[in-house]
Amino acid sequence: MALDIEIDGWPSTTDWPDLAERALEAVLQIAPELDNQRLTADVLFTVDEEVQALNREWRMKDAATNVLSFPMITRPELLAMSKDGGPEMLGDIALAYETCCREAEDKRIGLENHAAHLLVHGLLHLAGHDHQADGEAETMEALEVKALALMGIADPYAH
Repeated sequence: MALDIEIDGWPSTTDWPDLAERALEAVLQIAPELDNQRLTADVLFTVDEEVQALNREWRMKDAATNVLSFPMITRPELLAMSKDGGPEMLGDIALAYETCCREAEDKRIGLENHAAHLLVHGLLHLAGHDHQADGEAETMEALEVKALALMGIADPYAH
């Protein structure tokens, strides 16, 4: 799987593309269905204003949020996808800088670790996982915790 990464409004003090690639590598270990060279995804590190516009346009929610995921392939399609053939767009992920900063500060964790968690979360959504459906929140959280542990990041759900 390949990521197309765009940075707009995030500080250059961190290598955000490297963080996204490390998050992908961790997710590939716990979600092998994404380990397909045909797959691509766009990751946009942007600002609250842009995420709010996306949220308003696509989800009818006029507010910024930390991360948005827009899957373009259903989970059954992903699971049935052959490794042979042309490229397939898995979907898009957008992270909102100001919201991510506020949340990281509120949680007393570093922005990089919080962004890594949100990238893992977004990639799992693109893989067809959901935390809104009955019984799936625990499954998705467990996958997130495993991927983050592979990155050396503590369980974000531990109290």
